[in-house]
Amino acid sequence: MKILEYSNFCPPRNKAHYDKVRQAIERDDFRAIDVKKLTNLTHARIYRAKLDYADRLLFSTIRYHGEVYALLLEVIEQHDYDKSRFLRGARIDESAIATADTAEAIAQAAPIPYLHPQRRQVHWLDKVMSFDDAQHAVYMQNAPLVIVGSAGSGKTALTLEKMKQAEGEVLYVTHSAYLAQSARDLYYADGFEQSGQEATFLSYREFLESVRVPRGREATWRDFSAWFARMRQQWKAIDAHQAFEEIRGVLAADAAGVLTREQYRALGTRQSIFGAAERDTLYDLFERYRAWLQQAGLFDLNLVAHDWRAEVQARYDFVVVDEVQDLTVAQLALVLQALKKPGQFLLCGDSNQIVHPNFFSWSKVKSLFWRDPELAERQQLQVLRTNFRNGTQVTRVANALLKIKHRRFGSIDRESNFLVDAVNQEAGTVSLLADSDSAPRDLNAQTRRSTRCAVLVLRDEDKEEAKKHFDTPLIFSVHEAKGLEYDSIVLFRFISDKRARFGDIADGISAADIASDDLQYSRARDKSDKSLEIYKFYVNALYVALTRAIRHVYLIESDTAHPLLRLLDIAQAGAAPKPDTPASSLEDWQKEARKLALQGKQEQADAIERLILKSTPVPWPVFGEARLRESLAKVFCERAPGSKHKSQLYEYAACFDESVLADVLARCAGYEQAYNFRKLGATLGRRHYMPYFARNIKDVLRLCDKHGVEHRTPMNQTPLMAAAAAGNVPLIEALLARGADLSATDHLGRNALHWAMATALRDNAYASGPFGAVYQLVAPPSIDVMAGDRLVRIDRRQSEYLLFQTMWVLFKSCFGRADASERGSFDAGMLLAAYEKWPPTVLAPERGKRAFISGVLARNEVNRDYAYNRRLFKRLSTGRYQFNPALALRRPGQEGDGWHAAFALLNLALVKELADPGYADYIDSLLTLAGMPAAGEPLWQAAVMRHAAHAS
Repeated sequence: MKILEYSNFCPPRNKAHYDKVRQAIERDDFRAIDVKKLTNLTHARIYRAKLDYADRLLFSTIRYHGEVYALLLEVIEQHDYDKSRFLRGARIDESAIATADTAEAIAQAAPIPYLHPQRRQVHWLDKVMSFDDAQHAVYMQNAPLVIVGSAGSGKTALTLEKMKQAEGEVLYVTHSAYLAQSARDLYYADGFEQSGQEATFLSYREFLESVRVPRGREATWRDFSAWFARMRQQWKAIDAHQAFEEIRGVLAADAAGVLTREQYRALGTRQSIFGAAERDTLYDLFERYRAWLQQAGLFDLNLVAHDWRAEVQARYDFVVVDEVQDLTVAQLALVLQALKKPGQFLLCGDSNQIVHPNFFSWSKVKSLFWRDPELAERQQLQVLRTNFRNGTQVTRVANALLKIKHRRFGSIDRESNFLVDAVNQEAGTVSLLADSDSAPRDLNAQTRRSTRCAVLVLRDEDKEEAKKHFDTPLIFSVHEAKGLEYDSIVLFRFISDKRARFGDIADGISAADIASDDLQYSRARDKSDKSLEIYKFYVNALYVALTRAIRHVYLIESDTAHPLLRLLDIAQAGAAPKPDTPASSLEDWQKEARKLALQGKQEQADAIERLILKSTPVPWPVFGEARLRESLAKVFCERAPGSKHKSQLYEYAACFDESVLADVLARCAGYEQAYNFRKLGATLGRRHYMPYFARNIKDVLRLCDKHGVEHRTPMNQTPLMAAAAAGNVPLIEALLARGADLSATDHLGRNALHWAMATALRDNAYASGPFGAVYQLVAPPSIDVMAGDRLVRIDRRQSEYLLFQTMWVLFKSCFGRADASERGSFDAGMLLAAYEKWPPTVLAPERGKRAFISGVLARNEVNRDYAYNRRLFKRLSTGRYQFNPALALRRPGQEGDGWHAAFALLNLALVKELADPGYADYIDSLLTLAGMPAAGEPLWQAAVMRHAAHAS
């Protein structure tokens, strides 16, 4: 097999040994270099070859066009597998590694879609990536850099690789929160580290929040349309969609500020959808819109951008803006204002994919940097024409649509004048089906149970009709489908329902007009022609919809003879094609539901639950807060006879490590078994999740199929929490593959990571054993906190992250025993003791020292004068800290889907119920500082006092 090298691969010092290993791999002689397969990993197949007595070479195998290559990844020196990027905390016992079979390694080589014919160096995000010549040329260029790339051109992957070259504080911003998080996960995939760089990944809204969190909720199209419908009689001549685009893309989108009525009247004919006679009416609507936002407690991202201009500080050394076409010029200007040095930016996008109302054009973007219009016009943007996603037929039709757009409207700007070339050589299909009863029915029967097929309609209001014909939960309007991709796409009445609009787009164009593949730059001659602004959404929406499909597109249309369909040369099929994809498993649907929920597509995620998963409630009682308080009342207030409720409370104490509760059960309730808590509590605590320790994970997965992947165990754990506490790595991987939620919490605000950390604190064998691998799998990528009215994102790679998470786990133990010298607080010694047994894959050795811990605590103290102070902690006295009572955390999925006080999430009121009575007044003071009501007297304490008084 041939040799490839990862771009960051560093050859070993001993060149002779290295050459020997390379030559042996090239002749497929694994035995000569003692190649072994590392099987206990959490991801791809990796092999290790012996370089010499102490050093090892890691490599993987890939396949391109039938040929197998060995990809050299990294050198492990002195058997120190803990430092490996690609092993990510996996425990490697060399004596137990199986010898690799050469034939198996060749057979199991992972296929890749493209490999450059000459270059033997490849990149790696979450998988192998080879750049073509255009991508490589961009990769080698210096900032400023603007990349224009079609759907599937790999521009995001190229952008992330280019971003790795930047130093200092780096910001990545895009419109979609899901894309920002996905980009972050890709960037740091497989343990990537970049010394000298601090990267932050934010959606545009999160960027605004990092300046100051706006009050209220963002106004959406649905909010606007509902408001506009109530006043429809006053604005009969105005189309709601066009009004929304005018407000978002024109009136509030200019970098200089919100347009005045006079400035709006003076706009050129091509700068607005509306003519001069209509603009006063539109401005009246705009003023009403601004008043409505205040009354409804909503905010507009453009208006906030203008309001926040004075508050943005120049703090970033390099800025990346992905999918820039989804931002307005006002929003983009605000992001670039955060640069320390102008010009240190990278922008990428595709104006053919504009479905958000923003009046985007590359000329407007360039005018932000090059004020001279002629100079701006000469600036070359880098264009990526290769399509790595879509099959050849989908690409052919998408190109035909671009040619129609160009012929009909002229060039928006030079940068939009290009067609794309498909690298994916699979042909795929684009089929036209008549909208008869049989066509939707037959297609529905074939696609209704597959996660690889979705139905798209033009507008949100068109989904209801599609649902009458298709049972799949994957029905999207085109703006929802932005950023998605599926193997097959059904376009339902996309053109027929807007027959006139698409007819106007095709008007006057013949097949001969679009026969050439050469797009010449040419502006529309008639500057008063507003057809591009009016029809842009329709042609772009169809382009976006087509390019969501990897292989197949099926258009269901009532007007199969529509002129646009003829121009696109889409042949009408006699019947729905036979399916070539199997029905998806429940595991596939669980994963799809989770992905859509993360993308904010809750409607489709809920539809998957309702139509496919149909989860049933668990048949056992769940010991959450309500049942805990009920049991406390039964035992201590009602003095219920028998030991049932005492036993349940003791099991709860063992599971949640509640030493005060165990002590009270023994001393005040006469439950003698509780005297063994310190000796047997940790073992007993596992009783309710013993199945999660088993090697055979099928029983747990069957429960997930029946009750959902987020169902609760008897002790209010999700399966992922229980698997993390058990250290069962294969089960954790299986649950994550089904879309298990890393952010789900129990009634004490603890997620799967916190359960793993709590177990590591109680069990030294767990800490030195599976904890390292579990941490890599279940640690959320970041924590969003708000202190001082702004979002602060603490990335998993920052020193504050592990400290914060550890304190979160230890929080309730601060109140376990009243001691005059330590009243409910943390200090460096407490944290140092927690870190003592933790592996270097979790805690870098230099971060586990007292001086380092003390420094992190001090620099994040509320009143500390420090440029990057995150205001996480309140200093109580020298060396003693507690969480900042004013701190809030974002917890998506909880009520309000926004910010919640940290002490509310930690359930400090419930912590008081099981704390030492000596902390009662102090806990109430913390609750008061957090703006929360004081908690009542603990049930057990009040009951014990009453019974004692009665007995006396």
